[in-house]
Amino acid sequence: MCYFLNAGVNFDIILRMKISRRNLLKVSFFAVTAVACMPRVAFAARNSVKSLRTGAQPNGKTRLVIETASRPTYSLAYPQNQLVVNLANTTVNTDAPKKLASGTLAKSIAQVQNGDSAQIVVNLTRPIAEIAKSQVMILSPNGDNDYRLVLDFVAGTASTTSVAATTSAVSTKTASPKAQSTTPAGKYVIVIDAGHGGKDPGCIGKNGTKEKTVVLSVARKLRNKLNDAGFKTYLTRSDDTYLKLAERAAIGERRKADLFISLHANANPSRAMKGFSVYTLSEKASDEEAKKLAEAENAADKIGVEGFTDFEPNIRSALSALQQHAVAEMSEEYANGASRAFRNAKIEQQRGPDVRHAPFAVLRSTVPGALIELGHLSNAGEEKLLKSDAHQNKLVAAIVKSVKNYNFDV
Repeated sequence: MCYFLNAGVNFDIILRMKISRRNLLKVSFFAVTAVACMPRVAFAARNSVKSLRTGAQPNGKTRLVIETASRPTYSLAYPQNQLVVNLANTTVNTDAPKKLASGTLAKSIAQVQNGDSAQIVVNLTRPIAEIAKSQVMILSPNGDNDYRLVLDFVAGTASTTSVAATTSAVSTKTASPKAQSTTPAGKYVIVIDAGHGGKDPGCIGKNGTKEKTVVLSVARKLRNKLNDAGFKTYLTRSDDTYLKLAERAAIGERRKADLFISLHANANPSRAMKGFSVYTLSEKASDEEAKKLAEAENAADKIGVEGFTDFEPNIRSALSALQQHAVAEMSEEYANGASRAFRNAKIEQQRGPDVRHAPFAVLRSTVPGALIELGHLSNAGEEKLLKSDAHQNKLVAAIVKSVKNYNFDV
């Protein structure tokens, strides 16, 4: 919001435009403005918990309301006699007001910081069934309230390992089972980027396996599976070709992609290190390893955006900030879903947070996306796995599931 005040923007004009996050991505802007906005608006602020409360609803339902400073990205898990709400890129706030109504299934609520995420742990009097998407809403700020994640649930049976495949729900005006169902694939364009290629082999395993070969194999299989699922899918490279990072990002822009997935394989000085990891774009790396990985991957740096003249300069500045914020939010949502899909498929995760952040040049565009490190070629066991068709098919199935579960329209 500080950016808008500094830019002198008329809020009424912005509000009258009624621009959704998805529509913001269809508007092109000046590159200089986009770069200036990114560190300050799109990536700087973490979300925080503002308040927690429960209430009794008709037909034995319990309502949980989690108020946050900005729009939350969430996932749900159901340990025994608990509901755990995982809020990505969020800081716990032990001073947040908490109000528990009597006559509900909630006995107590606690907040736990887990890496970059805040976990809201609700201790229950009885187990609950998995919460349907139609029973989840995100309400926009209104009056004295900030964003509110609202969940309605009833007593039932839930698997101890069950996780709701959800990122962000719609508001009360659009909430319905139909609106919350799996996205119709045919509307959406996916660009798959097989990292490295040509003169750039990427990482090379102890037994000579080249990163460029593994990721191209996975990319081709993924393209076929996504096409079979009804998506319109393109590869940045379909053979052993070298492409600059800016060219890869430009392909996503040119294809008007709804999602950009960059595939890589990792290496680490420690041969024991293994597991997948998922990254989104940030001007500041989430940890030293993410920083080193981005430095190793980045050979070019560009945000390919075009100018437009439909609005006054101050409106263009504000829209550019909004656009980059939308890209960041949507990328984070996809990345969390991808990480969850890999874990649910029993694919080993690298130690550390579910989603990491680093300044990858290939992700610099107006297309939401993530960079997925499929595993470590520096680990002998994982090098063998990454070469195998069976494991590659397992990786592809997890990514396909993450794309199907991603909410393109919010």
